[in-house]
Amino acid sequence: MVNPIDEAARSLITKKLQDLEDYLNADVIVYYGEIFDSAEDQMKKVVEELQSEAEPKTTCYIMLTTPGGSLNPVNRMVTIFRHFYSEVNFIVPNFAYSAGTIFCMSGDNIYMNYYSALGPVDPQVQNRDGKLVAALGYLDKINDLLAKAQNNTISQAEFLILKDFDLAELRAYEQAKELAVDLIQKWLVKYKFKDWIVHSDGANVTLEEKKQRAYEIANRLSNNNIWKSHGRAINLEELREMNLKIIDYGEDKELSCRIDDYYSIMKDYVAKYNLGVFVHTRRFL
Repeated sequence: MVNPIDEAARSLITKKLQDLEDYLNADVIVYYGEIFDSAEDQMKKVVEELQSEAEPKTTCYIMLTTPGGSLNPVNRMVTIFRHFYSEVNFIVPNFAYSAGTIFCMSGDNIYMNYYSALGPVDPQVQNRDGKLVAALGYLDKINDLLAKAQNNTISQAEFLILKDFDLAELRAYEQAKELAVDLIQKWLVKYKFKDWIVHSDGANVTLEEKKQRAYEIANRLSNNNIWKSHGRAINLEELREMNLKIIDYGEDKELSCRIDDYYSIMKDYVAKYNLGVFVHTRRFL
């Protein structure tokens, strides 16, 4: 027998999602939780189901809340969204860190408000123990130890740490950082900057200028010396200071209200059922 309370909760959260879709005239896809390997398989099914309708939408908004995760599923999910939609936008009501930040860089537009945050680009890589670890922290520590070794200031304990470090593992961390920067550059130029045609002085924007801007943003986001912490919240204004265009949805009262209404109920639903990862569309819950 279906629990009427559970069914009422499902109906309410889906109604709030549809209210948001009606306002945006687009598909809204919600992803809440860590971005894990194989997440792309579920997302493929979800998107294909939406696109199977008689008159599928050509625009989608991804409401994203995540502490980060693996880059491989992010890369493949971008391929999925771009196959079906001509416009892909991201809504960040709370936070989207690390791999989530990189995911957002694939959007045509990013919607945040004063409370929203992206984070430093610090991809998580599986270490020898099978645990996901932040790559940049390891790279920074190794570089620090190498500098000490070159200056003959390294302690015996630090030398042993450096000596025992797995070089293949270190290379995996370096490759994760390189991939993160490459994806940000590629997606910013291809999607976010596609309509950036003229400068404020009227001069035409060249492809090289787009690539340079993307490179500067990618490197700033992946600079641990600036952000210090994997979980450092980078707000709307700080992102704009990087010359990254962000739409403040707080300036649209109706949109803000519909996002807040949905998000509040969704968080309660996730907490009630103790859901580690939550994906929601009007056809999938």
